[in-house]
Amino acid sequence: MALLRVSDDIFRVFPEVLIGVVAFAGVRNGSESVGPLAMLPVEEERAAAAFAGVSIPDHPRIACWRAAYRLFGAKPKDHPSSIENLVRRAVKGQRLSSINPLVDLYNAISLKHLVPIGGEDLDKVDGDVELAFATDAEPAVRLLGEPEARPPKPGR
Repeated sequence: MALLRVSDDIFRVFPEVLIGVVAFAGVRNGSESVGPLAMLPVEEERAAAAFAGVSIPDHPRIACWRAAYRLFGAKPKDHPSSIENLVRRAVKGQRLSSINPLVDLYNAISLKHLVPIGGEDLDKVDGDVELAFATDAEPAVRLLGEPEARPPKPGR
């Protein structure tokens, strides 16, 4: 099984960071899993109601991610955190399309607890997973929804 390695630089820049990891084995991530499909719209509605008339960037659970992004050189207005994106979409009534039950589940949990969450298929990971600031040596990657791979910007 892959290990998660976190660079000491992450803890130096973000001394209060808390990182949670959950690993599942033997999960059937098919369309027959209806629980997450039912949970996501409930959390979207709840978030939309909770943030109605609220300044999303100023909310403490969003503002802390904006501050973190600024610390590593990103502009949160141009590149908001995943939780800010999810909340904005919920407030606008833009429902998320289902990707698969596990993604739907972590999006619902992200909205419920106002934390950014991501996931990887560990069967497709070669080696360990490392959380670190990017360097010039990083390979180009294609992110979901992007037409072409692009290298990460150093320091981010």
